[in-house]
Amino acid sequence: MKRILLACSSGMSTSLLVTKMQAYARSIGDEAEIWAVGQDKAKEGLKSADVVLIGPQMSFLKEELQKEAEPLQITVDVIDMMAYGMADGKRAYEQALSLMENK
Repeated sequence: MKRILLACSSGMSTSLLVTKMQAYARSIGDEAEIWAVGQDKAKEGLKSADVVLIGPQMSFLKEELQKEAEPLQITVDVIDMMAYGMADGKRAYEQALSLMENK
C-alpha cells in the first residue's frame, strides 16, 4: 500500500486533488492511502507517509519538512504547479510514484 500525504496551507485546496488521485490509483489497480492535511499538521503527518507532496504556496517549507523527513527516509516535494492548478490526479499521483521509486 502506497501512503501519500498532501499538505497545503489549510488542507482544503488539496482535497479535490486527493479525490482525483484516489480515483486514478483505483483505475490502475493500485492500493493507495492518500490524504491531505493543513500546514500545521504536516510534520506530524509525514510520520505515516511514504512520500509528502506540498502545495506550491508552501514551497518555502520544503527544506524544513525534508529535514524532518530524512531520518524516516521520506521524500518531500512541491506538487507540480500544472497538476495542482488543474487538479490533475493522474499527474500528481505519477509524481508521487516517481519520488517513491527514486528514494
